[in-house]
Amino acid sequence: MPDRELLRHHGDADTGPGMVDFAVNVQGTAPPEWLRERLAARLADLGRYPDPADEQAARAAVAARHGRSAAEVLLLSGAAEGFAMLPRLRPRLAAVVHPSFTEPELALREAGVPVARVVLEPPYTLDPALVPEAADLVVLGNPTNPTSVLHPAAVITALRRPGRLVVVDEAFADAIAGEPESLAGERHTDVLVLRSLTKTWALAGLRCGYFLGDPAVLARLDHGRAHWPLGTLQLEAVTATAGPEAVAESSARAERIAADRAAMIPRLRSLGIEVHEPAAGPFLLIRVPDAELLRKRLAEYGIAVRRGDTFPGLASGHLRVAVRGAAEVDRLVEALVQLGFEQR
Repeated sequence: MPDRELLRHHGDADTGPGMVDFAVNVQGTAPPEWLRERLAARLADLGRYPDPADEQAARAAVAARHGRSAAEVLLLSGAAEGFAMLPRLRPRLAAVVHPSFTEPELALREAGVPVARVVLEPPYTLDPALVPEAADLVVLGNPTNPTSVLHPAAVITALRRPGRLVVVDEAFADAIAGEPESLAGERHTDVLVLRSLTKTWALAGLRCGYFLGDPAVLARLDHGRAHWPLGTLQLEAVTATAGPEAVAESSARAERIAADRAAMIPRLRSLGIEVHEPAAGPFLLIRVPDAELLRKRLAEYGIAVRRGDTFPGLASGHLRVAVRGAAEVDRLVEALVQLGFEQR
């Protein structure tokens, strides 16, 4: 595929109906019952345009969740909308740290913004010195998709320079217990933090996220945006998942993910599969002799895994697998054994 088509590829293209899904990192197949009930209760309101009071309530809830002011919150129709806004900042040179989520680079390139790839070598440790001094926009993920590496907050803030804006994609930060190394609650006029509700709350179909940052920068991103950018159900979901009880539930989910990850790594390694560590996110980067062949063969067994060759900077042979519970991992291991991987 052409390079931009590789950047456009996402895990949902690697899975299908009825498959055991290790390709997409959404937790569960539907939002929890209490969240579904809150959303269902607003269906009768869909006959009118979104209420400005609902938007204000959602921004206030997010602000309270992160110890910010409402002026420091920009609600988004999914984190992908935030990446699409980045060209509005008119950077002269954008540096994108890889391997990482490809949507930011795609959005910047398609807007004609010059992009410098900062490719990290294993173990994918971030060195601020690798970023070109001329870059006035730097984009990176934390934890990083697909490597599952969590960069120290101090290393990220070391990227700051006069005239530079640092954008941190924290789409998976709430999947880590305690959200260590997050910059969501810190005020830096030159740092933007992007959050998503898609993964933890199984809201991929509703598109919910937000930026946290300096109000003046958020105003530049918001300029020229369509009226009513978020619908009533999106606003309700943002408000609901920012409350203290929801945050506590998210933290409990993160603890389960950590336990599942700790159990999953040795099972894969027992088959001779290379698993990258340290891993902090709800997914693992693995390496096998022929990744694309294995991905296709696993699909024949009804198991979906994410191809790795679409991520800039990854050597051949990589796949990304979502962290799952014991029953799903049993299915994966059984299929791998059937395909010739031997238990050690």
